[in-house]
Amino acid sequence: MSEIPAKATESGDPSDGARTGAPAGAAADGVHTARVPGDVPPADGMWQSSPPGSMYDYIRVASFSIGPDGLVDQWSLRAEQLFGIPAERAVGMDPIAAFIDPDRRELGHRKMAEILDGREWTGVVPFRKPDGETGGPGEEALAEVYVMPTRTEDGEKAAVCIVVDVRTLRTIETDLAASQAIFGQSPFGFLLIDPDLRVRRANKRFASLFGGTPDDHRGKGVHDYLPRPEADRVTATLRRVLETGESITDMHVTGFLPGSEDRRHWSVNLYRVHSGSGRPIGIAWLGTDITARRAAAREAAAARRNLALLNEAGARIGNSLDLETTARELLDVVVPGFCDLATVDLYQGLLAGDETPPGLADGSAELRRVAFASAVSDAPFVGGTATVAVGAVHHFPFNSPCADALRTARPQSVPAEEGGLVQSTLAVPMVAHDTVVGLAQFSRTKGSEPFGDRDRALAVELAARAAVCIDNARLYRREHERALILQRSLLPPGDPVASGLDIACRYLPGNSSSDRPSEVGGDWFDVIELPGHRTALVVGDVMGRGLRAAVAMGELRSAVRTLALLDLEPAEVLSALDEIARGLGAPGGVQQATRAARRPREADLSEVYLATCVYAVYDSVTRRCTFANAGHLPPVLVEPGEAALMLDVPPGMPLGVGGEPFEEVEVELPEGALLALYTDGLVESRDHPLDEGLQAFVGALTDPARPLEDVCDHVLNTLDTHHGEDDIALLMARVQGLPADSVGDWTLPREPRSVGRAREYARGQLLSWDLEPLVDTTELLVSELVTNALRYGEGDIRLRLLLDRTLVCEVWDAGLVQPRRRRARDTDEGGRGLQLVGLLSAAWGSRRTPRGKTVWFELPLPDGETGLTDPAEALLSLF
Repeated sequence: MSEIPAKATESGDPSDGARTGAPAGAAADGVHTARVPGDVPPADGMWQSSPPGSMYDYIRVASFSIGPDGLVDQWSLRAEQLFGIPAERAVGMDPIAAFIDPDRRELGHRKMAEILDGREWTGVVPFRKPDGETGGPGEEALAEVYVMPTRTEDGEKAAVCIVVDVRTLRTIETDLAASQAIFGQSPFGFLLIDPDLRVRRANKRFASLFGGTPDDHRGKGVHDYLPRPEADRVTATLRRVLETGESITDMHVTGFLPGSEDRRHWSVNLYRVHSGSGRPIGIAWLGTDITARRAAAREAAAARRNLALLNEAGARIGNSLDLETTARELLDVVVPGFCDLATVDLYQGLLAGDETPPGLADGSAELRRVAFASAVSDAPFVGGTATVAVGAVHHFPFNSPCADALRTARPQSVPAEEGGLVQSTLAVPMVAHDTVVGLAQFSRTKGSEPFGDRDRALAVELAARAAVCIDNARLYRREHERALILQRSLLPPGDPVASGLDIACRYLPGNSSSDRPSEVGGDWFDVIELPGHRTALVVGDVMGRGLRAAVAMGELRSAVRTLALLDLEPAEVLSALDEIARGLGAPGGVQQATRAARRPREADLSEVYLATCVYAVYDSVTRRCTFANAGHLPPVLVEPGEAALMLDVPPGMPLGVGGEPFEEVEVELPEGALLALYTDGLVESRDHPLDEGLQAFVGALTDPARPLEDVCDHVLNTLDTHHGEDDIALLMARVQGLPADSVGDWTLPREPRSVGRAREYARGQLLSWDLEPLVDTTELLVSELVTNALRYGEGDIRLRLLLDRTLVCEVWDAGLVQPRRRRARDTDEGGRGLQLVGLLSAAWGSRRTPRGKTVWFELPLPDGETGLTDPAEALLSLF
């Protein structure tokens, strides 16, 4: 029996100690000499018999003893597990013969003799595990053996052998080397944290960052490295990993390195570490510094944000040609995406329409605040100057950063007020085409990141884009206002007045009620007084928009007035206008256009001026109106007690097309009738087709007896006139013919006595009208015109006196020769009659009629203020 003292370990498993009947000196691993056949405990039960945390959790150690005869006399349970041979077979076996190859047995026996002779021996022995079924040689293995000599109770020499599986040792050595390499040579911070959340071990990389040697960090906690809020969060995470075994990947931790105030960022991976028996023994911490990566990510995110902001600015800024709207669009883009508070100030002179904004030299010129935006509960803007309300006019002090920004055209930082809401402000000049048009201020409140160089560059780009749009809006507003002024200057000033007509008119420029004013159009109307208390009513529309259309409209309107003074028929007026319109687009004018019309040519549509026009001449004596139409919408007539209707006037071709004559239609208008002329902007839009608009217009004229101004307002309020797509011109006239007692009409035979009779008729009529101051002058001028008719005219003579706002005298005859005024020489006996008419009358002229001509003159009515020309003095002035 072995003399090695042994103490059995306590275990509930009977296999964990010496079996029943084993000697008290049996080895601790359960050495015995006899056992029940087949009573082999499970391997797991065998290897888990050691106390938790023992080294035997990792290495497998077995023991057996050799008697004086060199045979096995005791065989432990772990030897049974290691070699795979039960005790009943192993006891009494020669270990050399059982485990050593035949070619090594001789050496083995010599070693056994030395051992039994009392010598210790340690070495590595190759052996083969016997086959459990056949008993022959089995798997080859390698064991490290430690042999200790002993003596039996009888004093005979024996030995105890302790055997370790070399393969397990080599595996442990490899694992330890790999772990040491990973732990010691890792470029990442590596910590082993014990269950008390204290550092058990740190690698060199971690120590190089936080100072000291790896041993200096032993026993430290998370709070020794991180700020308290962050340390509390990490501690809670460590406890969760230790309790649940759930790994944590890419946990972001923020802190500071010793001796540095720069914030650092780490990505930490956590996982629970177990012993060989599976018991949790701590947490592995693997940390990577991602500060640079975070900074790069922030830079990339900032770049993406800036690109998105610029893209949004390109899409949203400049959609309106209004200065204030464009400024608000800029602030809608930057607040709150770029800053918390923002304002836009534009030069007051620029808003007033000046060509160049004043005060560029010192930056202290007057500005108007046109826009303000805040993302901080409507907080007021505080940036070094007093709060300025939107719409208020102000200026910056000469030495202020804002004035310096305007003066140098470079962005400036505005110092924050002590204790104020704003921590960082940029004053950025708005520069367009090398001209400073205003100033934009962007502010960030406390708690936001201050403006950096990248933010400054972005602010300059945003302000420049808005400045270009604002400058474009300024230029467009200037051109629009100029074109509108030109257009309005070409329209009748004030309320037109006509004999025998009550006139009301309206003109609405395109998009006048819209946020985005469009270009002016070519719509126009006119009321032209003609001789004989007649009136020409004109409404026209030049196709196209812009200054070009307004200029063409002005030329056509001037031509209409000139042709009207020639007292041509309506169809003749439109024919002449057609030639003029064709000449507007030709380099050589009307003659060149006429010659070009005779040969084929390719028309340049950009140089073609087309227009529609309706021209009507109303005679207040007969209440008859003659219409001619050049492609325009039909006039609308409302007779008393009747429904409104559109007059059937042949439309003809638009002006500028040429080649087609125009037709005339004569209509007798009853007293009190309402006549309406208009352009297509009143009755047509994208949402309302022309037919629908015409029906709505006709339906709106339901009460023509109302005051004419009220009728115009009712029409505009009833129809959809706020679409702003085209100009609107509306001309309405109520018929008020001359009363019969205001007309004197006589027919005189062609004889000398008719001159005296004409004077008598004139005297009597004027006296009945209580116009005695005009009697002498009228008699003299009537005598001159009737005498000319007798001498140079043909057929019967007709004398007509018309009383309205002025006195008109007309002498009709059948002759076609028009009187021509000439200057008489001092020796001439005649030739002074028409000179006398020109001197004594307010106006005079002649016009053709279907059956001859009419010569007329006009005298103002006496009002007590305007003195009449003395006929005697007028006669003397001729000589």
